Amino acid sequence: MAGGPAVDPVATGAARAPGGGLLLADAPSLYFRAFYGVPRSVRAPDGTPVNAVRGLLDVLARQIVEVRPRGLVACFDADWRPAFRVALLASYKAHRVAVPAGRAGVSAPGGAVVGDAAAGRVGAGGDGAAGGGGEEVADELTVQLPIIDAVLDAFGIARAAAAGFEADDVIATLATRHGGGARGGGVDILTGDRDLFQLVDDAAGVRVRYAVEKFAVVDEASVRARYDIPGRAYADFAVLRGDPSDGLPGVAGIGAKTAAALLNRFGSLAAILAALDTPPPAAAPPTPPASTPPASVASAAVAPGGRGGGQVQGVPVAARRRLLAARDYLDAAVGVVAVVRDCDVGDVDGRLPVSPADPQAVLALSERWGLAGPCTRLVSALGAVAAG
Repeated sequence: MAGGPAVDPVATGAARAPGGGLLLADAPSLYFRAFYGVPRSVRAPDGTPVNAVRGLLDVLARQIVEVRPRGLVACFDADWRPAFRVALLASYKAHRVAVPAGRAGVSAPGGAVVGDAAAGRVGAGGDGAAGGGGEEVADELTVQLPIIDAVLDAFGIARAAAAGFEADDVIATLATRHGGGARGGGVDILTGDRDLFQLVDDAAGVRVRYAVEKFAVVDEASVRARYDIPGRAYADFAVLRGDPSDGLPGVAGIGAKTAAALLNRFGSLAAILAALDTPPPAAAPPTPPASTPPASVASAAVAPGGRGGGQVQGVPVAARRRLLAARDYLDAAVGVVAVVRDCDVGDVDGRLPVSPADPQAVLALSERWGLAGPCTRLVSALGAVAAG
């Protein structure tokens, strides 16, 4: 991992500061949501769709004013379906892979294979090891990605990606690099992806602003209220419960409540698997009294409780059977869901600009693409934070 914080730290304090921290934007999550949430009728003077651009810029402007960060980094996918994750679990995002020409399959409405190698992100699919082809999304979104890059660059808003990794990994790396507690004012993550709940950490000052719920703040108490687990356990929770959006089947018969109960008892999936691997203690030779039927003598390794009629090494019998049946999946999936916290992002100057880095470029882009309103709002947001 390249050294150095994403932004210069500020004075430390005993509590989470209301501003002055680092804002990390999950750009693919945000522009996908904008594309499907802002009317397709929003277009540039030449007819090019710009609804995703407009939506993304407006989200950034609102959140800059709300969070008042010292730093901002827009994080992108260099590989939306990394080979190392597919090698662990072939089903990872497999349902999103575009079908190569000449092969049978069902295309998404208006879909097109995205192969934006220059931008190095959505659908930079690659070889068969990564599923082949790219992610299938609408043509009308594909044409907006270079516009997003150009506008962010004109404003001087940092963009970050890491070869072979997803935006989630870039976010995890920069959040880890930024430091913990009140130092730097903490880290706020803008995303609509629940997988990033695993980064929530009150002690480290990391929280999520969840786009699906109007950017509601998700801290450790929120994760506990939602799933009855600590934030650090969310990746293990997703593995056990499953997540169809990412092609994670989960463990058959293990729902959210059972997954939470197991994680609260053991603390992590690794500890659950260790319990599965630990041989039960040998039962003492039974010496029942004459009045006790032999059938009532239970093994000392099995304790009462759970739907399975007992527990083995603290795992309910029924759950143990299901977990053992899914053991290969569990061994692989934990490495798929867990974000990488030390990918090679390189040095990132994530300082929030006080004004556009290239005002003439912003003006030209706003006129060409019909983005005067969003650009004006973003300029105002930067000025408001700069003014304190």
